[in-house]
Order: sequence, then C-alpha cells, then structure tokens
Amino acid sequence: MDHRMLASFREKLLEQKKELEDRVQDHYGMREPMTTSLQEFSMYDNHPADIGSEMFEREKDLALDSLDRETLKEIDQALTRMEEGTYGLCTVCGEPIPHERLEALPQAQTCKEHAPAPHVNESRPIEEEFLQPPFGRTSLDEKEGQNGFDGEDAWQIVESWGTSSTPFSFQEGDKADYGEMYIESDEPDGYVEAVEEIGYTDMDGYHGPDSVHFMRSETYKDYMRKGEGKGNFLSYDEYEEQIEQREGRDDLV
Repeated sequence: MDHRMLASFREKLLEQKKELEDRVQDHYGMREPMTTSLQEFSMYDNHPADIGSEMFEREKDLALDSLDRETLKEIDQALTRMEEGTYGLCTVCGEPIPHERLEALPQAQTCKEHAPAPHVNESRPIEEEFLQPPFGRTSLDEKEGQNGFDGEDAWQIVESWGTSSTPFSFQEGDKADYGEMYIESDEPDGYVEAVEEIGYTDMDGYHGPDSVHFMRSETYKDYMRKGEGKGNFLSYDEYEEQIEQREGRDDLV
C-alpha cells in the first residue's frame, strides 16, 4: 500500500474516531436521568406500558453506545497496525485486504473470507427452563395415567374468553371464528365420545329408556342433518322405531 493511500485511510480513521468520541462522551444523552427527560418527579408511579416507547429508546441508546465503544477499539487497533506497518494485511492469513473492503470499513482487521461471523445471542431466559415443556410442572398431559385439570386447561378456559389475537394472527390462515382460536378449541367439553353429547339424562339420572333425551348441539345438528333424529326430544321408543325404518331401507343398509 502506497503512502498516499495509507494517509487517506488514516485521515478517515481519525475523522471517524473524533465523531465517535464526541458521541460516546455524551453517552447518547444517558447521563440525564429518565425522570428529567420525561419531566416526571418519579418513575415509580408509572406502569411499564406507559413508558414503553421511552424505555425502548433508552435500550437502543445503550446498544448504540456499546457499538461505538467497540468501533473505537477497532480504530485504535487499526492506527496501531499503521504504526507497525501491518495495516491492510489480514490478521488471520496475512494476505492483503482488498482496497474496496478498506474503503467501506477502514478498521477492518481481516479479509472477507476470514471475517468473524456475526455473534448471535442464542441465550434464553432462565425462566424457560422452569416452563419447559409448555406450562411446565403444571402440565399433566405428559404424565401417564393423569387426566385431571391442569395448567393447560386453566389457560384454555381463560383464552376462550378472548385475547389480543385475531384469526389473521395465525400463520396457517385456517381460523375463521374467534371461538376456534384458543388451545384445542375443538376438544370435547364434558364428554369424550360424540354420542355422549347427543344423549343425556336429567338430574335424576337414567331410570329407563324414557329418561334419555337429546340436546341441540353441533353434534346433534349433524345428527339431524343425516336424518337420524327428529326434534329436540326423542323418546327411546321413537329412536328404536326410526332405527327399524332405516335398517329396512336398502339404500341405508
């Protein structure tokens, strides 16, 4: 690298360093307490949602300040390499770094092939270790022989009353009704087999065929659409009569 090009890169680095030092010195305005910037006497009486936007901006300033400080270290290292005569050489393979890369990133330490991969923070909140699997220790579905009311059932009841989600929030796009949006919305409630939802007895329980009634429900409506029932009430004798009539038809046998 000739002296003219080296001087050009040095000038860029020094200009960038001065600009960053000015920003870092001000700490992006973070030396000023949030109570002052929000013109509040205290933050204790504010709900977190009330200052959500301000908190986001403060977190963003912290990230930018950290980035600027890291860039300053890289600039100082680049200036040191200039003094040592190794500027423009990859610190990994020792090959010259293309000028185009140095033009875009004067503090570059490596060539493109040996540039470190961006660090992705894959750490998860410690609470997830307690909550896994879904609903954590309150979920009994994974335990053999357990079919009692658990944490998932509790959330299912709460969620059935509505959340901030809409049918459009689901990626599959197969939700057309708000009643289909909660966990296992199609799960039988109070019965196991569909026939149990159709037939029921009153508070006196079963005391003969006439004590069995049929209710109007989705299963019942489907039962009626198929021509298997009649009206809201169907006695056992009428039910047997319809079965005999149906079984006597060749097209239904």
